[in-house]
Amino acid sequence: MKRTIAVIAGGDSSEIVISRQTADHIFNTLDRDLYDPYLLEMIGLEWNVKINEQSYPIDKNDFSFTKDGKKIKFDFAYIAIHGTPGENGVLQGYLQLLQIPHSTCGVLSSSLSFNKHACNSYLQNLGFKIAKSVLLKKNEEYSIDDIHTKLDMPCFVKPNADGSSFGISKVKKVADLEEAIQKAFNEGNEVIIEEFIDGLEFTCGLVKTKKESLLFPVTEVLPKKEFFDFEAKYDPNMAEEITPARISEDLTKQIQNLSSNIYDALKCKGIVRVDYMIRGEEIIVLEANTVPGMTANSFIPKQVAAMNRDLKDILSLVIENEF
Repeated sequence: MKRTIAVIAGGDSSEIVISRQTADHIFNTLDRDLYDPYLLEMIGLEWNVKINEQSYPIDKNDFSFTKDGKKIKFDFAYIAIHGTPGENGVLQGYLQLLQIPHSTCGVLSSSLSFNKHACNSYLQNLGFKIAKSVLLKKNEEYSIDDIHTKLDMPCFVKPNADGSSFGISKVKKVADLEEAIQKAFNEGNEVIIEEFIDGLEFTCGLVKTKKESLLFPVTEVLPKKEFFDFEAKYDPNMAEEITPARISEDLTKQIQNLSSNIYDALKCKGIVRVDYMIRGEEIIVLEANTVPGMTANSFIPKQVAAMNRDLKDILSLVIENEF
């Protein structure tokens, strides 16, 4: 019998537009011989299954919906929400209470990885190399001079809990810091200011299941803009992405092994992507993404294709791992 799958899009952040694209790609890729998928959109407390332009409200008591008088319950939730509540542990907690298997990390891993500063501090304590940073909280006083004392210009200013490069700025002059900080605060209650790392950017996806563990090829990221912002990330004309990366086999293995160690350190589950900067001989961890983009232009589908694997089969690995 086919498993009934909820592919969940939406969310309560600026990333909703990408979430819908990710969900559509997952929905269209899932193996129809094994699964009966439904697109489900969550915006605030409005949770609806979308079928042929019709909306069917979710019963939040048991995460089901009714169509033509028949109650349909989900066997599995494939989370495609970037940002809150799908990437920060909130949705995971709800699903775990109802004992509904899902595609991502659990509550602790999701909430930790979503908070850039907390995650980086944790990883740094475990010996991983992390960019220097300063954390600001809304409604708490801060000093531009103190920030400049800790971090040289240029630097990056971005929301502390966000995934698709909304609200990010590259600041070259101290005089421009305040405006960038306020822009980032528009996206959340905490802002992280990170040192600028003069180097090359790379990213590596992976998945570990009971049946198979896969370290994906490394991608080299070459933005055509000054840095890899939202436009560069999702407009194929704004960045060159080379998979596999033009680096040595040894360096590739170092990045893949680091990704594997970070996956284990954060107690991850499902498909994860870890981003890096390489400066000289240093491999510096930028962040771990526990709900990475899965649009047609995203890194993960391209890395899967580069290793001559079918994304449909990788998604099935993630789902079947829970049964």
